[in-house]
Amino acid sequence: MSYTVTLQDFPDIPDNIRVQAERRFIRTLERAIGSEEAVVSAYSAWSNAEDSGEGELSGEEAALAKRWIQAATRAQQDAFNGLGEAQEAYFEFRVAR
Repeated sequence: MSYTVTLQDFPDIPDNIRVQAERRFIRTLERAIGSEEAVVSAYSAWSNAEDSGEGELSGEEAALAKRWIQAATRAQQDAFNGLGEAQEAYFEFRVAR
């Protein structure tokens, strides 16, 4: 399974800078978590925790969800590095179906 990452609500950013930031986000995620499949698994565990609560997860799923949070936070920091400020900007992660 694959995924996409897109920078949202960052006004007037040149396309090449936007693409570089999205690639930094992906690169950081995959360094922290592993393969594309591992990233999707971690995201899915986090999403399940958000929907049903952490108490409903197995120990492995809870660990994956925590790993996602740490990796996504780091990825966001790395990707926004050098872009300046845009308070409404965020990176949208979507699993390709």
